[in-house]
Amino acid sequence: MAGENKLKLTTKALERLSKAPPADSVFDTELPGFHVRPSKRGLTFRLYYRTRTGRQRILTIGRYGTRTVAEARTQAKDALAIVAQGGDPRAVLEEAKAEEERQQQQTLAAYLSGPYAAFQNRKKDGAANLRRIENDFADWLDRPMGSLTRADVERWQAQQEASEKPRAFGTLKRSYDALCGLLAHAAERKVIPAHPLKGVKLQRPAMTEERMAEQASQRRHLEPEEVKALFSGLAAYQEAKREQRRSSRAHGKAHLPSLDDVAYVDHVAPWILTMYYTGFRPGDLFGLRWDHVNLKFRTIRKTIEKTAHHREEPQTFPLSTEAVDVLKAWHRQQGEPTTGLVFPSPRNGKRMSATALQKPWVAVRKLAGLPDDLLLYSLRHNFASQLVMAGVDLLTVSKLMAHTDIQTTIKFYAHLRPDHARDAVEAFAKAVPKGPAEEEAASHEEAPALAVVSTNA
Repeated sequence: MAGENKLKLTTKALERLSKAPPADSVFDTELPGFHVRPSKRGLTFRLYYRTRTGRQRILTIGRYGTRTVAEARTQAKDALAIVAQGGDPRAVLEEAKAEEERQQQQTLAAYLSGPYAAFQNRKKDGAANLRRIENDFADWLDRPMGSLTRADVERWQAQQEASEKPRAFGTLKRSYDALCGLLAHAAERKVIPAHPLKGVKLQRPAMTEERMAEQASQRRHLEPEEVKALFSGLAAYQEAKREQRRSSRAHGKAHLPSLDDVAYVDHVAPWILTMYYTGFRPGDLFGLRWDHVNLKFRTIRKTIEKTAHHREEPQTFPLSTEAVDVLKAWHRQQGEPTTGLVFPSPRNGKRMSATALQKPWVAVRKLAGLPDDLLLYSLRHNFASQLVMAGVDLLTVSKLMAHTDIQTTIKFYAHLRPDHARDAVEAFAKAVPKGPAEEEAASHEEAPALAVVSTNA
């Protein structure tokens, strides 16, 4: 490169050149091709080199000020070493840059706001899942997904449990399951080579006596006197609402319709009664539409919301006479609609929120004198429990509960079954013919009892 400005590039030389920028590039006298090029933004380190095919290329190393002369010289030497081995340092640099960009795309934040957001936004609870991951794993958002480890999970769980307001294990598990869903999604689409947390589970804390008692109260059936109290509480709730309306009409609000001539003062009683008689999850009642209900054939046919991602096709559920009576009365009261929500919001006619029945349930429970720890969801458990205790087989109960796996039914309700197994072995034993020795032993066992009877006679 004859005719080029040449100078041993040192810190002093670069300081002088930066104050009085040259008109053209200045090449280093010791390292071939290494030079600085002046521009409006300052001096830039560059390197001329030739590839194996003889093609001349330029590698931009960086600006003086962001890199020292020594750092730039070392990077230039490394590049020339790649050239000596037949490689192309610029291609290596471009590949490294592409890999860095790919790693950035693989961060939890990038995937959460990009491909996974598009996937989740098509689902009913997708926005909630996205928020849960973003809020509960905020410290991990800038990390590549593939870098997450078991140690990270254990540390996260320990921090959550040790916080000022520790959350229940079930809440932590929902958040962690949401994260694992994202990682599985990324692995299936080859964005990351493998699910980094596959097989890693949260450690379930030891059950305290208080927690065991709480769990037992949540997943239990209602005693006969509690059932009577529940219906009394619903009647008291309705009468209280009617009395409030009478008072309002008598004190300047005569335009309000009377509640004395309707079966139900609002949606609360029919909603709770429908849950009691069907065992439906609250979400399925909030989403229940008249299109799903066939009062003539006494059935409800709908897709179960909780398991819709596993099973999209509708399932058919038979209705008892009592359930049909409730829905018929409510149907008439609503003007006998053929479509729309069965229990729309009284405020806007849209679907009610997941917490819409919490306050009304507290009111009914207090009026009924039921325990404070009796959850609304207990009505679903009561439905299954009463069926099992009545001798209904577990497969039928599983279908009525819309469990995706009968093992769920067995896990929570099998202990309530009548002792069919004992009855079966007893029936089998009695059907087997006895041998002579067994008959003789049996006669000896029965003799004293017969003797007693004879004496008493």
